[in-house]
Amino acid sequence: MSAQLLLGKANVEGIRSYSVYQREGGYACLEKALKTMTPDQVTEQVKKSGLRGRGGAGFPTGMKWSFLAKPEGVPRYLVCNADESEPGTFKDRYLMEFLPHLLIEGLLISSYALGSHKTYIYIRGEYAWIVDILEEAINEARQNGWLGPNILGSGFDCEIYVHPGAGAYICGEETALLESLEGKRGNPRIKPPFPAVKGLWDCPTVVNNVETLAAVVPIIEMGGEEYAKIGVGKSTGSKLISACGNINRPGVYEIDMTISVEEFIYSDAYCGGIAGGKRLKACIPGGSSVPILPANLLLKTAKGETRIMNYESLSDGGFAKGSMMGSGGFVVLDEDQCVVRHTLTLAHFYRHESCGQCSPCREGTGWMEKILHNIEYGKGKLSDIDLLWDIQRRIEGNTICPLGDAAAWPVAAAIRHFRDEFEWHILRPDQCLQRNYGLAHYADPLPMAAAS
Repeated sequence: MSAQLLLGKANVEGIRSYSVYQREGGYACLEKALKTMTPDQVTEQVKKSGLRGRGGAGFPTGMKWSFLAKPEGVPRYLVCNADESEPGTFKDRYLMEFLPHLLIEGLLISSYALGSHKTYIYIRGEYAWIVDILEEAINEARQNGWLGPNILGSGFDCEIYVHPGAGAYICGEETALLESLEGKRGNPRIKPPFPAVKGLWDCPTVVNNVETLAAVVPIIEMGGEEYAKIGVGKSTGSKLISACGNINRPGVYEIDMTISVEEFIYSDAYCGGIAGGKRLKACIPGGSSVPILPANLLLKTAKGETRIMNYESLSDGGFAKGSMMGSGGFVVLDEDQCVVRHTLTLAHFYRHESCGQCSPCREGTGWMEKILHNIEYGKGKLSDIDLLWDIQRRIEGNTICPLGDAAAWPVAAAIRHFRDEFEWHILRPDQCLQRNYGLAHYADPLPMAAAS
């Protein structure tokens, strides 16, 4: 098992409460930062740690912090992105639900480093019960002197506010999140200017996700250089993985990014193998928006090549042979799963969640869903496969935010690696309908929600 930097005490009875969290060493790192370190020294430790953003992009956290503008007399803000809406991803939910004080401690240390006196947690609206958990933990922290004016006599003031979203996937994109936090429609902003210069209420702002901010606590505890020794290369520290799909042991796992994909899937310490003793067909390693990979590009090859659970190894080979670590949403598909059907499900999701601001995304996601729907329900043509490829190519890289890419990549990867399955659906529609739905045939495609 890997070093348990974040989840090591998750199973301690009562760890959600302040008294137990504090008894187990909680808030000692915040006290260390406030009493023995300057804000710049905290930032320097985060830089030395090599911590990369755990929300999907993997951008170096310390570098992102260093970009924050510091004009005189202008407030600065830290915003925690808890809008965890990526299908297949649920590790931030686990942290907030069971270790809320770990997040609060990480937020306060980070706020101190950034000079943010008002810090916001923008949480996914569907996580309504977690809002209550966070509010209770914030009140406990305030009652024990960790929030408010002049914390521990350090001269540092800070308040934390929880802001529920309204259920929009697009608000996971940091500028759309800021628009929503300001009370506007959650449309992504054109960049530049970047949030570090002009963010929340036109003030310098840093947006980090839940896991990233929680990781600041062990970094301050052990020091950035020691933290960087865990993992390999530029994939330092531990990483939370949300594992689901056709596996024996779905759940949230903390890894140190040195284990192989094969070990993660088949080891009893993690996923415990494929459910029902079936064979592995494919895996989406980083949440629904990253390219799907077939088993032969995931497991050890005849040449002894091994895919490792880290940023560099998963992306090795580009999108032709690789994928992305992304948000760590690890979705496993067994040999009986239909890639076309899963791709249609994702296309429907991204069409529904597109904000409609950019024409390639607004129109293209609807076209892809319609074409995939026809292929899945026995009304496709072979020319539809190339048409799908052309549409996704025209979406990728041509939108304000990455939602267009997120919609295009699953379609591109499915065609790239499983084109024969698309052809089988088109040439043998009755067999596909029988396998997926127990139906002999359909005279017309099933009803589909009209694309916006």
